[in-house]
Order: sequence, then C-alpha cells, then structure tokens
Amino acid sequence: MTTTGEDHAAARTGPWWWARWRTALLDVGLAFVSVLECAREGIDFAGDAGIPTAAGVVFGAFAGAALLVRRKWPIAVVLVSIAITPAQMGYLMGIVGLYTLAASELPRRIIGSLAGMSFVGMLIVMFVRVRQSMETGESDLGSWSVPFAAIAISIGLTAPPLLLGLYVGARRRLMESLRERADSLERELQLLAERAEERAQWARNEERTRIAREMHDVVAHRVSLMVVHAAALQAVARKDPEKAVKNAALVGDMGRQALTELREMLGVLRSGDGGGVRQVAVPLAAVGVAAAAAASRAVEESDGPCLSELEELIGQSAAAGMVVDLTVDGDVRPYAGEVEQTAYRVVQEALTNVHKHAAGAKTHVRLAHRGSEIAMQVENEPPPEVSVASSARLPSGGNGLVGMKERVVALGGVFVSGPTDAGGFRVSAVIPAA
Repeated sequence: MTTTGEDHAAARTGPWWWARWRTALLDVGLAFVSVLECAREGIDFAGDAGIPTAAGVVFGAFAGAALLVRRKWPIAVVLVSIAITPAQMGYLMGIVGLYTLAASELPRRIIGSLAGMSFVGMLIVMFVRVRQSMETGESDLGSWSVPFAAIAISIGLTAPPLLLGLYVGARRRLMESLRERADSLERELQLLAERAEERAQWARNEERTRIAREMHDVVAHRVSLMVVHAAALQAVARKDPEKAVKNAALVGDMGRQALTELREMLGVLRSGDGGGVRQVAVPLAAVGVAAAAAASRAVEESDGPCLSELEELIGQSAAAGMVVDLTVDGDVRPYAGEVEQTAYRVVQEALTNVHKHAAGAKTHVRLAHRGSEIAMQVENEPPPEVSVASSARLPSGGNGLVGMKERVVALGGVFVSGPTDAGGFRVSAVIPAA
C-alpha cells in the first residue's frame, strides 16, 4: 500500500537528518568504505607529496568521512571530492556525491556547474595518470590514445551517477507530488463528506418542518371546528334539540374529513409501494420527497384544496357561528396547484386562528386576482366579550403564523401579520402567480 504525504512525514524515525534507520546505516557503511579507500590512497599521496604516511592516512580518512553528510550537505561532499581529486583519492565519494547531488532538490544550474567541475577535475587527473602509466611502462597504449582513455574514464565516473541521480530525483518528486495530490484529494473528500452530512441534516430538518406543517394544516382547522361545534352542541343540547342534531352532524362530518385527510397524509409517510410485510428503513429526506411528490400528484388530480373551495371553507366557519364575508376582486383564473393550495392554506389557518383567539368576531376575507400575483387578506374585528364559542378553550401551539409565512416565502411571496388599530388582527399575503 502507498502512504500519503502526511503519513510519509510522520514515518520519520531515523536519527538526526535521516528519515529512517535503514538510510542512516547505508550512509554509515558508505562512509566507512570511503574512509578505507581514501586512507589507502592517502599512503600513495603521502609518498608523492613527501609527507609522513600517518599524515596522509589521517588526511584521507577525514576526507572520506565527508560522505557521512551526503544527504544533508551534498554540495559540500562534491566540493570535497573535487578538492581531493588532484591527490588521486575519493573516487567512491565523487561517484556517490554526484548521485546525491543530482537526486536532490537543488537548482539544475548548481547541479550542472558542480558536475562540470567534477568532470574537468577527473579528466585532468585521468589524463595525468594515463600518461604516467605510459611513461613508466605500465601501459602499452600509444600516445594518441591518452586523451580518449582519459575522456572515457572521466565520462564513466561522472555521467552514470549523474544520470541515475537525475532519474531518481525526478521519480522522487513525482511520488511526492502524487502524495500531495492524494492528501489534497483526501481533504476534499472529507470536506465533501462533511458538507454532504450538513446538507443531509438540513434536508432532514426541512422535511420534518414540512411534514409538521402539512399535518398542522390538514388537521388543525377541522379539529378546531369540531371543538367549536362540540361546545355549541353542549350549550344548546337541551334548549334547541334540532340545532343540537345539526351541530352533531357537522361534528361528525368534520371528524370524518379530518380522519380522511390524516389517513392520506399517513399513507404518504408509509414506506414501500408493494405488498408484503417487508420493512425497509427509509431516510427522512426520502420521506419528504415522497410526501412532496404525493402532494404534487394530489394537486394535479384536484384532490388537494384549491381556491374554488374557499366558499365551502367559509361556509364551515359560518356554520360554527363565525360571521364571515368573502370579497373577490379581479377576474378569477386558474393558478398553479401549489399557488392555489398555499393561498387556501393561508385563509384556512387565519380562520382557524380566529376560532382560537377571537371566537365570535366578525371576519372579512378578501381575495384579489392581479396581473402577476394573487393577494389575500383575512381581518377580524375585536371579539365580543362573551361568546358561546369562547368556552371551547382551543389550545394554540404558536406554529400557525410561522407555517403560513414559510409557505408564502417558499413561493417567493410576501407575508405580513399583526394586530390592527381597532383591536383586531390582520393576516395578509401576496403570492406570485407563476
């Protein structure tokens, strides 16, 4: 398996400047061999220079030990090898130093300059050594072959380590680049995963809100009317049996309608289309999508509420004892199903709030069809001090106005609500037609 750049950096376990103990042992071994070589060649250098043999050996040993720092200071190693080239020692150090220099991250002009200096120094030394060998009779080559032999040996000692180092350095840089890209990709994938989780959480919250709003709009209005009719039924049960029977029938109708709509909503939330008892865990976001799709299909099939049902809605409120009138301005025309459903829900929730908080108050519902938008307003007057419906004591969760605003704003509309100067309450909304 490959490791990323962060793991590679964390894997440094060697001493000092070495990344691993293995590389440290390799450099120590090379330095030891170089010390032996230079010490051996220091004996010949001491004889040629006329200095004590021990001095030549010590000088060669110190020079050869420079190979120990080849990874940290490759330029110093190459300069030392160039400096001791005239003494005809340090061939291993020169080869390894050139390889390390070429494989390093140094600029190419520095690598080329030092490689050229090493080649020139090696060429001069080789030329002198080959010529001396011919003069002493150690070699029987002709004088014409001296330059060729010096050039060939010099190229053989400098070109292979230089080219190999360039190749290894390029490959190392490629691997580092791949590690960095892997790190970057890993960070991007982690960031994408975090963002996906955030979006999933946001989607779940949105779908919870959507489902809660749908349940509230479907059930709250009809249950509120049922409670109002039940309170009125309790008040007139003995005084007016005929009105009590009528109110009881209305309560039954409202209950059946509420159960029907609740059953449809719960049917949307059930997972699985086929038969059987198989249970599959469905994410909440998928449930919300299914609910939205089902709602859209319901609107398209005219199963959902629309503006043509406003008169029936207002009639139900009137039957519950509310004095309410409807005013329609402009030419009536069809709208998108979501627009009509939202407009209907706004009026429905506003009437429900009147039942809850201002029972018995006269209410005005205004609907305006404009060129590019539809506007609606539900305004109630101050409630009377004593009302039969007020004994219903309807609870309030405080989510009605929030749900209306969310619906209108989601379609790009404007929603405003608040008390009036006369002591009543007004709910206004404008929804784009498209």
